[in-house]
Amino acid sequence: MEPAAYPVTFSVDYPDRDLNRLTTGLRIFTVIPIAIVAALLPGGSSTGVAWGGAIAGSLVVLPIVLMILFKKKYPRWWFDWNIELMRFSNRIGVYLLLMDDEYPSTDEKQAVHLDFPYPDVERLERGLPLVKWLLAIPHYIVLIFLYIGVLFAAIGAWFAILFTGRYPRGIFEFIEGTIRWNNRVAGYAFALVTDEYPPFRLKP
Repeated sequence: MEPAAYPVTFSVDYPDRDLNRLTTGLRIFTVIPIAIVAALLPGGSSTGVAWGGAIAGSLVVLPIVLMILFKKKYPRWWFDWNIELMRFSNRIGVYLLLMDDEYPSTDEKQAVHLDFPYPDVERLERGLPLVKWLLAIPHYIVLIFLYIGVLFAAIGAWFAILFTGRYPRGIFEFIEGTIRWNNRVAGYAFALVTDEYPPFRLKP
């Protein structure tokens, strides 16, 4: 039986083609301009970009917690800001991890697909946003180890692309799954778009 789909979905189009070896070799330098742009966003921090998740300092979190707690509201423009910011930071993370050689756009989706529905606030538990960050601690621990694996996997992919021009599919799917996991946790604990606890799995 297939597991139920989680509300936060993420995928990256696999580059079934030869990737640009020059920009791959220099990726740590070519990402700098767009990382600076991300860091200049209100509350932005370039440190969050590499993880393919949210630029946590720029997400609207605490105001949403208060609005859900006291007014049972989730302003639509705060939702739009959070989802577009997460999409943007994911494009940067995917580019840095060599999964796409198209330079990250500030607004176009490109090969990166992140989505979650606008929440029905009446269905959200009023007090749960106060503790979601705490409930997600087991995920943080797992993600630390997964991202250590991602670091070594990305180094392996770097050498593979330089020598063959191709991204090994197994490595690609592992990194994609880790970023997917990270986005589910971010959607649950910080974007606050669902009360459904994130699954402990890499796959959709």
